[in-house]
Amino acid sequence: MKKRIAIFASGSGSNAQKIMEHFKRHADAEVVLILSNNPEAFVLQRADNFEIPSQVFDKRDLYESDEIVELLRRANIDLIILAGFLWLIPQNLLKAFPNRIINIHPSLLPAYGGKGMYGDKVHRAVIAAGESESGITIHFVNEHFDEGEIIYQARFKIEPGDDIETVRFKGQHLEHQHYPRIVEAIVRKLPEE
Repeated sequence: MKKRIAIFASGSGSNAQKIMEHFKRHADAEVVLILSNNPEAFVLQRADNFEIPSQVFDKRDLYESDEIVELLRRANIDLIILAGFLWLIPQNLLKAFPNRIINIHPSLLPAYGGKGMYGDKVHRAVIAAGESESGITIHFVNEHFDEGEIIYQARFKIEPGDDIETVRFKGQHLEHQHYPRIVEAIVRKLPEE
């Protein structure tokens, strides 16, 4: 039976799009649900384009009830992918899906991670510090922002004169190249039910 993937995203969803494309006709897994805490998120349109059901939720649904856990269980989800999802994952969800929630971060963790460090905020900090390289980190999710076990990292050089757009572009290129591939490798390691 195919493994079932849910993606959580808060914004545009370019990584979600790459993962949906990757698993569209995949033999081992499929994306079956997109969840967002932002009713205006473009990722919802992307889900529509792939005819994948989506669900919008709020803080109460996630933090004060088991509503999201129950929704994921009813959908028989095997793996949860965070793709630009900005809220901390609560304990009940971590417990229900141990080592089955994965995130991508736009830096070489542990550097430039933690609460409030996402997207261009990370790239600005990297440039301001005069770093000669940055990259991406794919990691398991735990109860802290960006502190879960690292699964994979990829790096790129920051050239003199690179601005925030250039650094963002280099990072996104690596994200789109590697995230679907790493998700697939993790899917293959999941035990058969």
